Amino acid sequence: MGDLTQENIVESENNGSNIGEIMLRLLPMALCVVALVIMLKDSQTNDYGSLSYSDLGIFRYLVHANGICAAYSLLSAIVAALPRPTTLPMAWTIFLLDQILTYIILAAAASSTEVIYLAYKGDTDVTWSETCGSFGVFCKKATASVSITFIVSLCYVGISLLSSYRLFSKYEAPIGQYNNKGGIEIANY
Repeated sequence: MGDLTQENIVESENNGSNIGEIMLRLLPMALCVVALVIMLKDSQTNDYGSLSYSDLGIFRYLVHANGICAAYSLLSAIVAALPRPTTLPMAWTIFLLDQILTYIILAAAASSTEVIYLAYKGDTDVTWSETCGSFGVFCKKATASVSITFIVSLCYVGISLLSSYRLFSKYEAPIGQYNNKGGIEIANY
């Protein structure tokens, strides 16, 4: 049986956290692909005409955002799986990319939600009628795709928190002083 030294314990803990991080990074990839495929197949033709995701620019943005996030999730999972120490510049790069992708996918989901809301409710002030009464199948698929994209957003929030923890835990806390009478520690910057 192997020796349980401090290095072996730390190595086994890192392998467990890496597997968790890899899974957390692969989950949004799968969800992005599902949301992307649902939206790509979203079209309906009836007596009133035809409607496709490509007719609405925001849904095209949603498809592109899901594609970009799926590719990034796969790439970042591969990087997380590589057995090497994370340098400070790499930690900053991963942190910044995670933040950017979080905002991209959140913006795509939020703006698509507004279009879906208008499709269901319409806007009488600008004489837009509701569309989902005539194109119900289209609206249901679009709603499913956007709902999945919001789940992806939550995954990316978790990934962003993880990468920010990994980055900022590399820095040491500021050293405090006790030169006040109340015994409260004051940090020097």
